[in-house]
Amino acid sequence: MNVARLSGYAPAVHGLLRIMSGLLFLAHGTQKFLSFPGGERAGSGLAFDSPGAYAGLIELVTGALIALGLFTRPAAFLASGTMAAAYFIGHLPQGFWPINNGGDAAILYCFVFLYFVFAGPGAFSVDASRTRGHLPHA
Repeated sequence: MNVARLSGYAPAVHGLLRIMSGLLFLAHGTQKFLSFPGGERAGSGLAFDSPGAYAGLIELVTGALIALGLFTRPAAFLASGTMAAAYFIGHLPQGFWPINNGGDAAILYCFVFLYFVFAGPGAFSVDASRTRGHLPHA
């Protein structure tokens, strides 16, 4: 395995990780607000009568922004914090171990989005195309 060759693909894989995690996060929001895909949580965000409804709105908006790579850092910051809160409020009271309390996805989303706060959007992003060719102001 040629590590140098693999490293050359890092920016593209970084971008793909952002796109896929954003789309998966977006799906949580579309399920709550658009009932797509169907399932136990379909339509659950429409009443705004629970913290989960507000989380669904954040999932919908930040998931789309992260997938597009638009305002990636602030969107990822909000998404990461939302998932940290979801874990501590919704999952940790069900037991300590994430694999048993159903919080493993919330923790994973939290840290993947935290990574994007620091690493930026990577390749294939609107943010990168907006800043490409612009020189910093002196």
